[in-house]
Amino acid sequence: MTDRLIVFDTTLRDGEQSPGASMTADEKMRLARQLERLRVDVIEAGFPAASPGDFEAVQRIAKQVRESTICGLARANARDVDLAADAVKPAESPRIHTFIATSPIHMREKLRMSPEQVLEQAVLSVKQARNSTGDVEFSPEDAGRSDEDFLCRLLEAVIDAGATTINIPDTVGYTMPSQFGELIGNLMERIPNSDKAIFSVHCHNDLGMAVANSLAAVLKGARQVECTVNGLGERAGNASLEEIVMAVRTRQDFFDCDTNIDSTQIVPASRLVSTITGFPVQPNKAIVGANAFAHEAGIHQDGVLKNRETYEIMRAEDVGWSANKLVLGKHSGRTAFTKRLSDLGIEFESKVDRDEAFARFKTLADKKHEIFDEDLIALVSESDSEQVNEKLQLVSLRVCSATGEIPKAVVTLNIEGTEETGSATGDGVVDASYKAVESIAPSKSNLLLYSVNNITTGTDAQGEVSVRLEKDGRIVNGNGAATDIVIASVKAYVNALNRLNQSQYSVHPQLSGTE
Repeated sequence: MTDRLIVFDTTLRDGEQSPGASMTADEKMRLARQLERLRVDVIEAGFPAASPGDFEAVQRIAKQVRESTICGLARANARDVDLAADAVKPAESPRIHTFIATSPIHMREKLRMSPEQVLEQAVLSVKQARNSTGDVEFSPEDAGRSDEDFLCRLLEAVIDAGATTINIPDTVGYTMPSQFGELIGNLMERIPNSDKAIFSVHCHNDLGMAVANSLAAVLKGARQVECTVNGLGERAGNASLEEIVMAVRTRQDFFDCDTNIDSTQIVPASRLVSTITGFPVQPNKAIVGANAFAHEAGIHQDGVLKNRETYEIMRAEDVGWSANKLVLGKHSGRTAFTKRLSDLGIEFESKVDRDEAFARFKTLADKKHEIFDEDLIALVSESDSEQVNEKLQLVSLRVCSATGEIPKAVVTLNIEGTEETGSATGDGVVDASYKAVESIAPSKSNLLLYSVNNITTGTDAQGEVSVRLEKDGRIVNGNGAATDIVIASVKAYVNALNRLNQSQYSVHPQLSGTE
């Protein structure tokens, strides 16, 4: 009988640690519902101690998502564990995930603790978590660079203390597949009580080895893999959920396990994450990239036409690829609109919210004949952003660009109830527009990224713009969508400025928090 490989998705926690990838509570809820449809076993909903907003988001997901285990991350200290326990308590299946660094450099330089102190702290935290739930996960941070003998001692102790899942992180993406696989095998063999816990892995992609390391660990007996949709995550990202799932499923001749994932939901999940975060998927990305099932070469095309399996090792439809589905038009009513959004995992808190979204839809339908799922997701995401960030709102935009003349923009913003107008010239209409915004609401921020994508196909497609701003070491992303790319650009910039103005900050989970 094939073993079950548990899929632990950390898009909402580690994925959100990508610079500028922060999500609103509504966006997290929408993504959590999609992960539930994907049949993810464990959703790491967040880091409750990071901020009141993070706590509330985890608690909300715990209350509403019933088919997946809901996990909260906690550093190995009493406050973090208590907050995580309270946040996941409403879940049908709650889990607390606690961790502490175990590599010599982390213990010495970051924690300023001895190995014995780290061991003691780990055991105390696991025991505390076990008092709140029977499902406790423990991670020795930076295990890939930790002393194996010390790992064996510590992990034996935390299993005795009640840890039911032992997660081995390659926190900085340092190890090679053969090395990491050997580490997992050694730990499972050397730790006397290893049979009392499920072994898991959490690999980062700094050297491009996250998926390879994860799969090497699975071959050595790991039965939980921690990953993210699109490989989103801190620095170079995490192991990609879609790549791990489809590698295991496609190579059942090689792996003696499989996941419970509904693979037809992979592409919808990928698109949702991309839309929410503003991080586009590269065309040549495995499984979910636009070119993943495209064949340019004549020889390849000829082969596929004769027999798909000549050049395709999996079917596009098995991972959720299909032609853009026309769902609504200008004559569609509220019922059809609400039903389609519900199918996409989008629910409205009130009738007012629904009516506002429907009004936006009608406005879009007047400009765009065919409304696709991606259009609806972008429309609602934009609405969420405006509801959360109300200090600055775009009222009007007028631009002028002609051959041989300097582009000019005139922008009117509503700033906390007062309308102000500014104008500026620039190298192009977008540059001029951004300078006009800055003349009204100077941010003194640095523009790190400006990215444009079409949401669907055709010349009437909505353009989706992502901008990344940095100020005083803080990085935020702003997103905007419209059929006019200049308007979308200004919306994205204003959205980013509003995020900069938010007073609530999240603590990074890897900052020292021991007591």
